[in-house]
Amino acid sequence: MKVGIIGGSGLYNLKELEKVDKVQLDTPFGKPSSDFLTGEVHNIPVIFIPRHGLGHVLLPTEIPFRANIWGLKKLGVTHLISVGAVGSLKEEIIPGHMVFPDQFIDLTRHRTSTFFGNGVVGHVQFGDPVCPKLCEKLVQAAQTVGATIHLGGTYICMEGPAFSSRAESLLYRSWGADVIGMTNAQEAKLAREAEMAFASIALATDYDCWHVSESEVNVEDIIKVMHENVETARRIIVETLRNLPPDFPNSQQDALKFALITEKSKIPQKTRSDLDLLLKKYLD
Repeated sequence: MKVGIIGGSGLYNLKELEKVDKVQLDTPFGKPSSDFLTGEVHNIPVIFIPRHGLGHVLLPTEIPFRANIWGLKKLGVTHLISVGAVGSLKEEIIPGHMVFPDQFIDLTRHRTSTFFGNGVVGHVQFGDPVCPKLCEKLVQAAQTVGATIHLGGTYICMEGPAFSSRAESLLYRSWGADVIGMTNAQEAKLAREAEMAFASIALATDYDCWHVSESEVNVEDIIKVMHENVETARRIIVETLRNLPPDFPNSQQDALKFALITEKSKIPQKTRSDLDLLLKKYLD
């Protein structure tokens, strides 16, 4: 088992890492957001990458999602924890609370959310995007550190970088969605294609713009709440790793077993080479 952690707004490193090393990778999908940090936490191998890059230099649309996930896979990650700030779409999800979503609605328009294409077609199951056992470990850790949590919920993934209009925010509430962010859907989809168990910690920082008695979301307020949330998220991650057994199962280790539909002989050599990391055991 090796755990990957994708840090979001405010979480640009993992200071609890021991035996730290930096790894620079080139991938078939371009350069990742930054170098990968490798190390251990409570003797569990961990790989960390900040999705927005060091110094927060990448817009959500600019994040090289495929390169990040491919790099994590190359480094042996089997379980992926994604951390990110979100807006709350529910009265009871108060800024400062932690949400552990189990569903996604992807409203992005300018991103590639699959490794497939270029001569190879595959369709993974995605009805349940989150690994319940990994999520359960995160929730147990959150309870241990005293976080206020909400288990389950639907995450709207919007394109950004602008926040929602009020009409959009009210529409998403009418759908029954719980939180809104700009990054998790791509990571969840690509993690599934990379056969990684996936779970997310969504840090509520604001009420988007639907709440009649709260000011409209702005970066200053987000940053203020975010700093407090990030420290709580760190404690949740460390506590989770403290209690993960080395043989913790990967629920998605065979996610591509029945996904490929293209005849093996028809897959172009370059595509086969680019996706060898993901598909080798199914193409040999």
